[in-house]
Amino acid sequence: MFDGYDSCSEDTSSSSSSDESEEEVAPLPSSLPIIKNNGQVYTYPDGKSGMATCEMCGMVGVRDAFYSKTKRFCSVSCSRSYSSNSKKASILARLQGKPPTKKAKVLQKKPLVAKLAAYAQYKATLKNQSVNKAPVTVEGFSWGNYITSNNVIAAPVTCFRHAPMGNCWGDIAEGVRIEVPNTDSNLPTKVFWISGIVKLAGYNALLRYEGFENDSSLDFWCNICGPDIHPVGWCATSGKPLVPPQSIQHKYTNWKAFLVKRLTGAKTLPPDFSQKVSENMQYPFKPSMRVEVVDKTHLCRTRVAVVESVIGGRLRLVYEESEDKTDDFWCHMYSPLIHPIGWSRSIGHRFKRTDILKKQESNYDAPSHLFIKVKDVEQGSEWFKEGMKLEAIDPLNLSAICVATIRKVLAEGYLMIGIDGSEAADGSDWFCYHASSPSIFPVGFCEINKIELTPPRGYTKLPFKWFDYLRETGSIAAPVKLFNKDVPNHGFRVGMKLEAVDLMEPRLVCVATVTRIIHRLLRIHFDGWEDEYDQWVDCESPDLYPVGWCQLTGYQLQPPAPQSNKDGQSNVSKQKKKSKSQPYKGHKKK
Repeated sequence: MFDGYDSCSEDTSSSSSSDESEEEVAPLPSSLPIIKNNGQVYTYPDGKSGMATCEMCGMVGVRDAFYSKTKRFCSVSCSRSYSSNSKKASILARLQGKPPTKKAKVLQKKPLVAKLAAYAQYKATLKNQSVNKAPVTVEGFSWGNYITSNNVIAAPVTCFRHAPMGNCWGDIAEGVRIEVPNTDSNLPTKVFWISGIVKLAGYNALLRYEGFENDSSLDFWCNICGPDIHPVGWCATSGKPLVPPQSIQHKYTNWKAFLVKRLTGAKTLPPDFSQKVSENMQYPFKPSMRVEVVDKTHLCRTRVAVVESVIGGRLRLVYEESEDKTDDFWCHMYSPLIHPIGWSRSIGHRFKRTDILKKQESNYDAPSHLFIKVKDVEQGSEWFKEGMKLEAIDPLNLSAICVATIRKVLAEGYLMIGIDGSEAADGSDWFCYHASSPSIFPVGFCEINKIELTPPRGYTKLPFKWFDYLRETGSIAAPVKLFNKDVPNHGFRVGMKLEAVDLMEPRLVCVATVTRIIHRLLRIHFDGWEDEYDQWVDCESPDLYPVGWCQLTGYQLQPPAPQSNKDGQSNVSKQKKKSKSQPYKGHKKK
């Protein structure tokens, strides 16, 4: 068994390395570590950074006892040997996880500390792994098969800044090498082998074991952020065996030399990758926190709700008056629909008071710093005014951009918007948008970008012309300069797959596709459903996630609607109406 290749001799490895030196791959500049032992820092049991690994022999020891100012080597001889043997010697040491030699006597002064540090590292790894919830699978649906069979691409993780690892994904790409469980083995214990990323789809990667070359027969998909994925060198430092797959074990007599040749100069995951994943999946909102959230039965006001559960940053909020806890609302913790207690009063927004007797003593107000901050604006003389016209995404029909009117100007840049021709008499369906919201647009936006503008209900002078409508209603258009014109380099492309919330039924996260991009505005299509269920969503919406997000966080993914449901959709769509009382609870997906 190739347990760190301890059974292989030094002479064999050095001769094999020498014969194959002309095929060495030059390292590329990258934020990912090049595979070599680069003084990886370990941690004392008390949390202090004080352990290091020799870049030549792989010995773990007290950092202060290492040779030279850089503390890269355990002794003078290792430093000199490294200079002559260069990268191949260092990767060999990392793969082997060598025991200390005579030249490393200085490191044996504190063997217990080294052992404790390694044990602490091991326990920390186990703790990080235990944080990750068990994957939620959907019977009959596999993202990997779906991506492969349809020959499509997924939006990269870097498109989703609010998602775990969205800001620290780095250069993880095709060709990166990792250590994963070897499923092609007849050994009774769990063993590992090195794989390369063949294709990336969000958090998911198509992997191929080293040694299979162009043979894809054992390629497999897995979630890169899963607990069994490790950077190259993890097995050596953790005492885990590296064993080549059984079906190709006969291909090479010297697997150690093969790995040295294949891995020198290649990229692997950062050594703290699993730690970063664990940190990114810690969420500040906790159950029993109280917030103000939009009232789903009357959009014009907010109500107090209590955080019931948190999954992947998504909050299940239960309205405080709900005694049986069934009157709930789902949204992301960065949603613009939730606010700290007292927000409505501070800006002049309508608010439904809660019976103080029903407030539970265990509930407490969520700290204001947890909520997303809106852009500061100056409400000067040329600010938005009541009666001004604009175009806005209809919150009751997110597939439509409609003719709209500013009905009320609130403090701190907030506006109450009404959809022309379909407003309730009491204004209960007015919706609050901030002036910087990417869901409101100046007059003419749809025409310029060749988007169908939904005219007011009952308006007969078609095709709709803004010039005529403004004259007929005696209105003026909101100044163009007041709208948000920032367009980030979001990275989305038409055809990319992702997981997206059905905002008409926000407890559901579905398989979806980007079908159109207008500046920062994305048209999201739910796979298997008719186009009329599409939704316009901002590129930075916290309701969009990378492929594999549901599996990573333990959230239930809604697969594409089966073909047999297509006829049923047609019947349902004929009955589709705007609901004033249930704006966020649609009929769409069961």
